[in-house]
Amino acid sequence: MATTTPEGGSGDVKYQASRHDPVYDRLAESAEFTELRRRYRGFAFPATVAFLLWYLLYVVMSNWANDFMAHKLFGNINVALVFGLLQFATTFLLAWVYSNYSTKHLDPLARQLDEDYEQNRNNREEQS
Repeated sequence: MATTTPEGGSGDVKYQASRHDPVYDRLAESAEFTELRRRYRGFAFPATVAFLLWYLLYVVMSNWANDFMAHKLFGNINVALVFGLLQFATTFLLAWVYSNYSTKHLDPLARQLDEDYEQNRNNREEQS
């Protein structure tokens, strides 16, 4: 929910978002949260770059290596078709690898942070 506060005497209205739960601020500064973000970025950034380079190779080869991409492997199946199908296979493979990585390295830490958040939030509500 946004709140409005007058700014200066100009009659303009400045919109300011309401603050989130302060428990989150404490968790966001914790070593566990920093580690979770580091682990996520350690997988997501290299995987994204690798996949984009692989896709860009397909596009570049399709545009500038016509003879190679048109080379028939068997029947009417050429290199370009195989590269295109490998794009789909790579997408599914990457999703599967990320799922396994997340289950093993991210989810346990995220569950711990969620439990800490819920516990701190419940403690805060009890004190109010």
